[in-house]
Amino acid sequence: MDKEKVNMNHREAVRAVILKDNNILMVHNNKGDYKFSGGGANKEENHEQTLKREVEEETGYIINNVKDMLGVFTERKLDDFEENSIFEMLSYYYICELSNNKTIQKLDDYENELDFKPVWIAIDEAIRLNEEVIKKDNANKNSWIYRETKVLKAIKEDCINLI
Repeated sequence: MDKEKVNMNHREAVRAVILKDNNILMVHNNKGDYKFSGGGANKEENHEQTLKREVEEETGYIINNVKDMLGVFTERKLDDFEENSIFEMLSYYYICELSNNKTIQKLDDYENELDFKPVWIAIDEAIRLNEEVIKKDNANKNSWIYRETKVLKAIKEDCINLI
């Protein structure tokens, strides 16, 4: 790659950490992994608005309170879609609380293809199942599985009082 002609493609996303009764709310899909609900902001949306919209769309659950930011996870890699470019993703993780209300999922096409389903799961089980998927010799893994597994482990280690 020519150092002088490298482009940086930057994306930011927010992700919800929702805990209840020793379980964590994750999104399971037909490739077998578990991810946090969340995604990128639309124009004019702040982090709180994006979290509320994304969690409702992906899970049907409604957030009533966005609390503390737990941290930011940075990923950098060669861009899969643009030559001589690096893709950088910043994922902001927030503790969120749900309301007692629930609605239906409103999935995007790719989310429907992956059969996104909200699941309450023990954090150790989510880590174990993601690690099983990672160990399989399968090039068809969701790229987020590595990030989400590292974040699950960090939450388990650093935020044990929240679980």
